[in-house]
Amino acid sequence: MAGALLLSACAPAAPGPRADGPTIVSLNPCLDAIAVEVAPQQVLALSHYSRDPGSSSLPPALAARYAVTGGSAEEVIALAPDLVLASSFLPEPTRAALERAGLRVATFGSPTSLAASTAQVRDVARLTGRKAEGEALVAAMERAASPTPYAAPVDTLLWQPGEIVAGEATLVAELLRAKGFASHAAAMGLGQADFVALETVLARPPELLLVAGDSAGQRHPLLGQLSGTRVAPLAPNLLFCGGPTVIALGERLDALRAESRP
Repeated sequence: MAGALLLSACAPAAPGPRADGPTIVSLNPCLDAIAVEVAPQQVLALSHYSRDPGSSSLPPALAARYAVTGGSAEEVIALAPDLVLASSFLPEPTRAALERAGLRVATFGSPTSLAASTAQVRDVARLTGRKAEGEALVAAMERAASPTPYAAPVDTLLWQPGEIVAGEATLVAELLRAKGFASHAAAMGLGQADFVALETVLARPPELLLVAGDSAGQRHPLLGQLSGTRVAPLAPNLLFCGGPTVIALGERLDALRAESRP
């Protein structure tokens, strides 16, 4: 019943699937965005995460054009897609049920570099028969992520949801470096997912504080009183996916860097 409600809750449906490519159900919000970009008319349904602004990598109006599922094998099998795109964390019982039903399942990890992200886009494009569309997306990603020369990097702390920081071996860290931002977290000896309390930020403030969370500490009025520190928001849905998100993140970082010192 829950699955039926999810499927029936969609707004006006996307164009009908193309006959010249496999039909697709995506179970992951990052893969949703890639599928909609390279093969929009082949998508039967997206993950329910793409209807949630907090987890979606798609504009709400675009996500609303597609049906969604809750991710259960029963819902996906009922749609009878030619291809299921899923995270590498897809539960094994769900994968087994899909494959027993004769569905092709392709799983993907979370890319931690631009190269890994473009490779993922090319893999999805190949599986969906949309090589040209995949190459167009890759070209746009590479343009958006291209390094921007500046005299000196801006000392920057990216404060993620949960008051944690990103490690250096992440896609967002790679783009920050390319756009002229130096990692304040690395300078403090912090690594992937280390917690940074408000008191730490106040005691050792960066030149630029990018706030991507909404905790009490990340909204504290004392942040606005830091001398020599600029505080700017960064949408959290720009942090965790590759694909088209790279374009939006690159554009946001370009704008932030243009507003900082030369």
